[in-house]
Amino acid sequence: LAAYAEALSAQTGQQLDPARLVAPMLARFMATDRGFTRVRSGGGKT
Repeated sequence: LAAYAEALSAQTGQQLDPARLVAPMLARFMATDRGFTRVRSGGGKT
């Protein structure tokens, strides 16, 4: 996570706190995980 924040900081020129990346990363993962989405919508088991 620290290395990811460092890489993003190098790209954007802004200092990023790795802890602040956790929530957006989890939200994106959950939003794009097909199995999780299917189970949440009642469409089946994983």
